[in-house]
Amino acid sequence: MNAQGARMRVPEMRDANLLRTGIVGSVIVALCCFTPVLVLVLGAVGRSAVMGWLDIVLLPALAVFLGITAYALWRRQHTA
Repeated sequence: MNAQGARMRVPEMRDANLLRTGIVGSVIVALCCFTPVLVLVLGAVGRSAVMGWLDIVLLPALAVFLGITAYALWRRQHTA
């Protein structure tokens, strides 16, 4: 493989990593936001006082990860 071929693969790999990060982050935050997974874990380890702040952290995190996913899909579409 020549140097130009190697350079062309790097953005594709970055796009795939960006998309993977967005999807995995969105799924994790959605599970913690819409199911009692995080509430059960925090209650089990004795950190139930933190539960009042979950929405303040999780909802913006969900928006950020959905934005990363949308941006990765947009980039993938425009480079194809």
